[in-house]
Formats: sequence, C-alpha cells, structure tokens
Amino acid sequence: MSTLDKYTDLIVDEYKNFPQSRYLTLIVLRKAESEMIFRTEGSGEGLSRDTVHAGLESENRDPISRVTISKRKQTAVERRTGRELLRQHNLLFYTGDPKEENICALNRNKPCAQCADCMIYGYAVGGGGAQKSRVITDDAFSILPYQTVTAKRTFNALYDNNTMRDPVTGDASASIQEDEYVKPETLFVDMQTLKDLTANEIHYVIANVLRSRRYGAISSRLGKMRNTLIGAIFSDCEIFSNLELTQSVYDRLGPEGRQFPLDQNKVESLITDAVAALMGEVIGSVQSLTESELTELIGEIQQKFASPDEVKALLDSVTGLYPRA
Repeated sequence: MSTLDKYTDLIVDEYKNFPQSRYLTLIVLRKAESEMIFRTEGSGEGLSRDTVHAGLESENRDPISRVTISKRKQTAVERRTGRELLRQHNLLFYTGDPKEENICALNRNKPCAQCADCMIYGYAVGGGGAQKSRVITDDAFSILPYQTVTAKRTFNALYDNNTMRDPVTGDASASIQEDEYVKPETLFVDMQTLKDLTANEIHYVIANVLRSRRYGAISSRLGKMRNTLIGAIFSDCEIFSNLELTQSVYDRLGPEGRQFPLDQNKVESLITDAVAALMGEVIGSVQSLTESELTELIGEIQQKFASPDEVKALLDSVTGLYPRA
C-alpha cells in the first residue's frame, strides 16, 4: 500500500477542468553544493536579491538583503528533468502534422497539450488554448543575508598558448571579468504547492524535485544543488509563504546560530518547528504527513524510479488521465 493511500480523501482521483480545492504543499530545503549563480539574464550582472525583513519577531525586523532563486529558475529545471523521462518513453506528442516535427518542446510555442508536463506545469499558446500550472511556486530565499553567503571571483580566457596574448597578433586579451556567486553550503528554504494532483502526479512532481541537481547560470560547470524534502502538508487552501517560513527559521537560529555555514540537521529541525507554529495561523483544514510517512513516501519514489518498467507504468498512468485530441 502506498503512503498516499492513507490520504485518499485529500487527493483527487482524476483530472478535472474545475478546481477542487485539494492542495499539497512540499517544504523543500535547497543546499548549494558548489558555487552557484542566480541572475536574470546575461553575464556580468549581479546576483538576484531582495531586501526584506530579517525575521518575524520584533527584534529581528531590520531589513536585510537575501539571495533569491526565482520561481522560473526552479520549475524550469524540474520540468526539463521530467521531460527527459517523457521523451525517453515517447510520451511527448506532436502538434499538427507529425511530418513537420513539431513535437512538444519548451519555449517553442508548440505545446502538445496532452503530455504530463503540459497538463501539470501548464502551457499557453497564442490563440489556441492554455492550462494554468498546478504547481504553484514562489521565490526561494537564502536564510542568511546576501553579504554572508556570496563572494566574487575574477576569471579570464586564455589563448592556445596559455597566455593572455593572442599568439597571432600579440595583442593582449581584454576578456577579464568578475562574477558574483553563491557560496557552497548556502541553504535556501522553498515551498511548492501542488493543486488538484492525483497520487501518481504527486509522485512525478516530487521525483522531479529530488532528481534535479543543477540550477542557475553556467550549470555545466557550476550550480550543483541538493534538494531535501522536509515536509508535506495537505490543506484545502494555500498556507503560509516561503518568505514567512524563511523569516521564522531565521528567528529560531538566534544571533549565535547565524554563522556560515549553517548546520543542515539543525536547520531541518528548525524548519519543522517553524512549520508547526505557522500552521496555527492558517484559516482552513491542514494535515501533515508524519516524519515516518514522509520517509516512506520518498522510499517508494526511489524504488519506483529505480525500475524503468515502473517508471514507464507511472508515466503511462499519468498521461492516461488527460483527454487526447
């Protein structure tokens, strides 16, 4: 029996066009395992950051800057992780005439509107249909201030002769640049809210989060990250925000605990405490998976995705939920 079978009254059993007020919020701790760069576009720009209050308690209301991972920078990576599996099992479909090779792909304005990615993460096509994402995300914030978790590094581009001078012309290279980056072991608190997803769709989305390992710019050389699922909360409404949770954890660290790098085990415990406190302010019905149930759920997903046959069965089951053109 699956862990989610215990919560069948809180999970939809089929896809419907109309909202059904079934929410599952995933609490995720994201840990940088290498240098990371989160910025808008281009190179040479500074890291994305926002100025917010440090904490929720009165003594921690001073404004600080925090590094942010924008919602698109998160879900884009996780969508591509899922789409690789869908493509491997031929579950991305053509739009229009297959001979034109208009297979479903991101950022080509040709969604198939039939695959798991389109129907879970959403799509929009000019003049012809749309699906709102059922994975609701927000910016993820660093727990510690921007100044604490970032540094700068200068880099250059050498010629074939291993110098900064062109071996043909002898001219000196001007390609010396400086990049701002997030330090390894920086921790970010994140929440993803899954709305009206079936049990198999939930497995698919959680697997995408746990299987995704590179985020941000220059991800072929930087950007290694580990995602840890800390909690899962069923509700009939949206609950508190990423920012509130981050601020609450900051409060609980105390002045002596805000030293870089943070201890991950301690932070996970503080997140659990903060979630329990913030849930008391939610106006609605909420029910959390226990620690043992969460461990069981992650184990089920690990076991399922270790078997290509079980993965194919899961993806076929999810794809079969949606109407075909």
